[in-house]
Amino acid sequence: MKELSTEVFAEGFVFLEGPRWRGHRLWVSDMHDHRVYRLQEDGSREVVVEVPGKPSGIGFLPEGTPLIVSMHDRKLMKLVDGKLVEHADLSALCRYEINDMVVDGRGNAYVGNIGFDLLAGEKFQPTNLVLVTAAGEVREVAQELHVPNGPVVTPDGRRLILAESWAKRLTAFDIQDDGSLTNRRVFAELEVSPDGICLDAEGAIWVAGFNSDRFLRVREGGEVTHCVRVEDRYPVACTLGGADGRTLFCLTFKGTIKELGKIRDASRIETARVEVPAGGSP
Repeated sequence: MKELSTEVFAEGFVFLEGPRWRGHRLWVSDMHDHRVYRLQEDGSREVVVEVPGKPSGIGFLPEGTPLIVSMHDRKLMKLVDGKLVEHADLSALCRYEINDMVVDGRGNAYVGNIGFDLLAGEKFQPTNLVLVTAAGEVREVAQELHVPNGPVVTPDGRRLILAESWAKRLTAFDIQDDGSLTNRRVFAELEVSPDGICLDAEGAIWVAGFNSDRFLRVREGGEVTHCVRVEDRYPVACTLGGADGRTLFCLTFKGTIKELGKIRDASRIETARVEVPAGGSP
C-alpha cells in the first residue's frame, strides 16, 4: 500500500460536505454555516448561495443547473438565477434529514438520508435511498441501508456504488433504464466507517474513513492500494478534480460528533496528488 500526504488548500469552515469539481471550480457545502461555496484552483472562494435548511449533497442537471440538498426540510433544491427553487420534496419518504447525493447523466438524483436522529442519541435504524428524476418525480429505489452516503455512478451510467457508513462497507447496484436499482451486492468490506466517496478512472473508490485518520483507495473486493493520512483530524468526504483530474480534495474536520456545527474553523480542505484521475460521477 502506498502512503500519500496532504497540503492545506483552504480553511476556516464550520463543517464541509458534498465536494464536487465542476467548471474548473470546487463546489462544497458548509453544512452548519448554511452556505455553498465555489473555490478556484488557488483556494480563493465565493459564496454561491445560502441554504437555511442546511446544504449537503451537490449535483448538476444535464444542462448545468445546480441541485443542492436542503437537509433539514428534506427538499432537493435547484439554483436558478442565483435563487433556490424547490425541485422535489422528499419528506414523505424520508423521516429524518437527507444528506449526500449523486446526479447521473440523465439528471436522476439519488439521495440518501440518515434514518435516525444521531445527534439526539436515537438508536440506529436502517433507511432507504430515494430517486428524484430530472422532472422532479420522487420514488424509493432501495431499502434496509445502513446510513447511505456518498453515492457515485460509473461512466457508463449502469452502476451505482454507495457507502453504508454504519455497516463499514461499499455497496453496488445495477441501474435500470427507468433509474431503478437492482442486483444489490457488496463492493468492498472495510475496516473504517465510510463517509463521502469518489470514483477514479480505473473503477477504484476513494473513501473518507470518518472514524479514522485516513482516506483509502479501495478496489472492488476490498484491496486497499493507497492511503492518505491526515493528522489529528477526521476525514469527511473527498472528490477528484483539478486541471488533470489527479488532485484529491479531502474534506477534514477537527472535533467530535457532538461538536458538529459548534466550532468555527473546525473544517478545512486538504489536497493530495494521485496517479489515477477522476472517473464517473462525481
